[in-house]
Amino acid sequence: MKIIIVGPAYPLRGGIANFNEALCRALIKAGHETKIYSFSLQYPSFLFPGKTQFDTGQGPGDLTIVTCLNSINPLNWFATANKIKAEKPDLVIVRFWLPFMGPCLGTVARRLRKHVRVIAITDNVIPHEHRPGDKELTRYFIRSCQGFVAMSRAVLEDLSEFTSSEDKVFLPHPLYEQFGEKMERKAALQSLGLSESSRYLLFFGFIRKYKGLDLLLEAMSDERIRKAGIKLIVAGEYYEDAATYEEIIRKYRLEERVILQTRFIPADRVRCYFCAADMVVQPYRSATQSGVTQIAYHFERPMLVTIVGGLAEIVPDKKVGYVTEADPKSIADAIVDFYENKREAPFIEQLKVEKKRFYWSAFVEGLLDLYKKLS
Repeated sequence: MKIIIVGPAYPLRGGIANFNEALCRALIKAGHETKIYSFSLQYPSFLFPGKTQFDTGQGPGDLTIVTCLNSINPLNWFATANKIKAEKPDLVIVRFWLPFMGPCLGTVARRLRKHVRVIAITDNVIPHEHRPGDKELTRYFIRSCQGFVAMSRAVLEDLSEFTSSEDKVFLPHPLYEQFGEKMERKAALQSLGLSESSRYLLFFGFIRKYKGLDLLLEAMSDERIRKAGIKLIVAGEYYEDAATYEEIIRKYRLEERVILQTRFIPADRVRCYFCAADMVVQPYRSATQSGVTQIAYHFERPMLVTIVGGLAEIVPDKKVGYVTEADPKSIADAIVDFYENKREAPFIEQLKVEKKRFYWSAFVEGLLDLYKKLS
C-alpha cells in the first residue's frame, strides 16, 4: 500500500516531527511504501514562542521527506494537495495538533478525500490555551477528514463535539525509540557533569503554564524534599517568560537544588537526561497525551503525572509511578514516598511489562484496521 503522512518532519524539530518520522519507519517496516509531506513554513516567526523551529542535527537519511507545505499560503495548499494526488496514494494520514493549522490541513484534506482515504491523527482538538476562533478552525479541519485516531480517551471524547462519525478509534501513543538505548546512570551523570552522590528528578520538554513547572518548583520547597537532598533537572526551552519560574526559585532558595538546562535538547542528548533521573515528573495542569511519558517508558524511568487528560490511563498509579492531584502538596507527598519507600526498583520491573502496550506494531495495526473500515 502507498501511504503519505502530512505533518512536520526534519528539518523541523519537536515531538510531532519525531512522531511522524517514527510512524513512517513503522509503516515501512510493515511493508508499506511511505513518505512524509512536511512544511516549508510551519509557523511565521512572530507566532513561534521558541528560539528556532529547526533541528540543526543530522537528518533521517532513511526516510523520504518532501518539504513543501506553507501554513499561511492558500495557493500552496491547493498545489500541495495536487502534488499528493498525483502520487496516487491509497491512504493519507494528516497530523492535527493546533487550530491554527485547521485551514491549511483542512483544505489539503478536502482536496484529497474524493480520491483517497484521509485519516487524521488528532493530538488535540480542544487546545490547552484557548483563543477566539479555535472551535471554528478545528471544526473546518475535522469535517474535512473521514477517519480519526485519538491517542487519549479524552481527545476521543472531545472529537464528539465536532463530528458524529463512528469512524474514530483510541490508539495509545507509541514508544519513542529513536533516542537510542539506555545508558548506565553513572555514565549519564558524567555526561551532564552532575554528581553521583545526589538524587535527581527530571522535568523535560518545553515550558508553558499548562505544564505546571511552577507547581513542581513549589513542591521542591517542601522541607522533607529539601532535607533529603533531592535535586530537580529542568531540561527544555522556555516558551514563555522565565521570570515567573525564576522568582519561585529565588523565593524558596532553590538555586542549588534546581539545575536549569533551559534550551532545546538535541536528540542525541535526550537519553542522558532520562537515564540520569530517578523519576520523570509531569505536573501538568491540562493534558491530552504526552510524548514525554513514552520516552520515559522507553528508558524504563518511573513517572509522576497529574490526574488530567489521558495521562492517568498511560501511567498506572503505584505500578509504574504516581498519579497525583495538580497541586504542590500532592506532588511533594508522592516524591517523598518514592524515595522513602524505595519504589524505584519495583516500578522499573512493572515498566518493563506495561511498555509492551505501546509498541509501534500495535499502533500501525489499529491505524490500518480503521483504513479497512473506511474502504
